[in-house]
Amino acid sequence: MSKPQKASSQTSVVDDAAMLVGRALKAGAEAAEAVVLDGQSLGVSWRLGKLEDVERSEGRDVGLRVFIGKRQATVSTTDLSERSLGPLIERVVAMARIAPEDPYAGLADKALLASILPELDIDDAAHVPSAEDLAKAAAQAEEAALAVEGVTNSGGASAGWGRSGIALVTSEGFSGSYSGTSFSVSASVLAGEGTGMERDYDYSSVRHLADLGSPEEIGRSAGTRAVRRLHPRKVKSQSVPIVYDPRVSAGLVGHFAGAISGAAIARKTSFLQQSMGKRVFAEGIEIADDPHRKRGLRSKPFDGEGVRNRMTRLIEDGVLTTWLLDTASARQLGLTTTGHAARGAGGTPSPSVTNLYMAAGKLSPDELIADIKDGFYVTEMIGMGVNGVTGDYSRGASGFWIENGKLSFPVSEITVAGNLKEMFLNLTPADNLVFRDGTNAPTIRVEGMTIAGT
Repeated sequence: MSKPQKASSQTSVVDDAAMLVGRALKAGAEAAEAVVLDGQSLGVSWRLGKLEDVERSEGRDVGLRVFIGKRQATVSTTDLSERSLGPLIERVVAMARIAPEDPYAGLADKALLASILPELDIDDAAHVPSAEDLAKAAAQAEEAALAVEGVTNSGGASAGWGRSGIALVTSEGFSGSYSGTSFSVSASVLAGEGTGMERDYDYSSVRHLADLGSPEEIGRSAGTRAVRRLHPRKVKSQSVPIVYDPRVSAGLVGHFAGAISGAAIARKTSFLQQSMGKRVFAEGIEIADDPHRKRGLRSKPFDGEGVRNRMTRLIEDGVLTTWLLDTASARQLGLTTTGHAARGAGGTPSPSVTNLYMAAGKLSPDELIADIKDGFYVTEMIGMGVNGVTGDYSRGASGFWIENGKLSFPVSEITVAGNLKEMFLNLTPADNLVFRDGTNAPTIRVEGMTIAGT
């Protein structure tokens, strides 16, 4: 699915970033940082045996942030011509002079900057697929899905490739860059007829071509999932254990990460505001963020401010150990950044996770549900009904009813509700953690939730 290609140098993007910082300082900035994002991608869409679309993109985005005292301003552009850069740099410095003072503004402390960058194996530059390669993979995925008995239509299949690089230079002396690749294939199909049709999907997204799932296996999985959802029933409103499939369990971990963001804590808008050092999850639960995971989808050797990053255990034995902090939120809270700054070309950095995961538990998924007489196994969530201030949780869901410890019949059009504080404390993970996305979790069981049905 590819042809060999040598890895391209990051020298040019670093040089561009360094040039921007130098010119900003000459124009009157007291401090500055520049980020250059360089990327290219190729993707195809395939439906009902025909190529639907081919998209290719290439671009370079540049962001410049400058400081005058405690005043800051940012600009971004895709035009690196002299005609554009001269006025752009003058403009951002002028903006900084009249910006309101921010007592927490400024570059990361020099002592915290990364000096040794780990090798993360996230760039498979040796493999660059052609549009024909991607079309073949998408076609194989759809063909396998349509071959599943009961599948009646296709929502389409796709395959894609991308390579992106980032360079960051600051006037505090940091200069670093890295690049990474991505390969993906997916399929979405429908089963059944008329108003009784059901849709489902499957996909694979990885850093290295060798790790990509087989298009045929992905297609068969999508087809099988769609057929299993046929003839869903409704259930009455009640309180039962809820079991989250790994496809949706990561969402609970994501809600937790949002609640411990330094920005939310500084604004006092988090339901975990008073929880530092306290038990947030049940005993034995571990949640970690690992920016240095080899071939991780969100791995990076330094954070968005050039700060050295590391594995961070956010929850240890159920206890909250830290907030997610960038420099600004850390200063506002009187703390030190945890190396979780993230940024694009435009705007200022903000706290964000990398490869976030909940550690595997001790029970298999079958053991996790074996004692449930009546319960709900969730495979899909709908909507974003989560209140970050109170922790109230209410989302549409579909999946399968659990009867006497076994998955029974498909269920749709119900709502699951609870409060995240209580849900976290009554949560049990299974032993089937797989690193498939940026945020990952095993199958999760939550006791005492409410479902709203008929």
